[in-house]
Amino acid sequence: MKVLCSLLVITQTARGFIKTAGVRAPLQLNTATIDAPVTPTPSIFVDTDKLLAESSFPLSSDEMIDLSKTFLLSRGGLGADPELLASSFQFEGPVVGPLSKDAFTKALGSVDFDAAFPDFQGEFYGFHVDPFEGNRVWYTARGKGTNTGPLPPFAPVATGKKLVNPPQVCSLTFDASGLVTKYTIGYVVDRTIGTTGGLGGLYGVLYAIGRPLPFPEAQPWKKSPQYALF
Repeated sequence: MKVLCSLLVITQTARGFIKTAGVRAPLQLNTATIDAPVTPTPSIFVDTDKLLAESSFPLSSDEMIDLSKTFLLSRGGLGADPELLASSFQFEGPVVGPLSKDAFTKALGSVDFDAAFPDFQGEFYGFHVDPFEGNRVWYTARGKGTNTGPLPPFAPVATGKKLVNPPQVCSLTFDASGLVTKYTIGYVVDRTIGTTGGLGGLYGVLYAIGRPLPFPEAQPWKKSPQYALF
């Protein structure tokens, strides 16, 4: 009996140790699976700061964002002064373009948007430099106003209708001197928002005021018979 008492062993696995004759010994675990090397998994999230820091483009992100805002302010968010455009400039939308510098400036000169929407409020936000294209600034554009003036040749008489633009992703690409080489607009990211029928750019404006152009690209999206049968 004395021998049994002196060799008393109490195992306390819940606490992670073994109490043997008053001596505590750590619980031994099989760590084979814990210590096995883990293969790193490539991240799906881009390290934008790292990529932008490695960019060789001479203009900084802050400089290009400032240039983008200057570009937009030059014409109230609708186009830009020609002197801000490079000779190689191209304008492009979802179905319009590419337009050269001359074609773009002529097209802008033919539309007096300020007269048609004197209360128009531009809404531009989310400016950032593309980490894969270090000379390109992306931003989102909305905006709203009321058609209280003529918009020839599309709407010679004001309709009084409200324009509410959906969010549209736009971009400006710069050369090393700070001139714009490419301008993209009108890429709607949620066609359920606004009064444009999901259209961007001028097509959306004309639809909102009840003067849509008479071809499919200037009309709200609808399912084609082929798609319906698919």
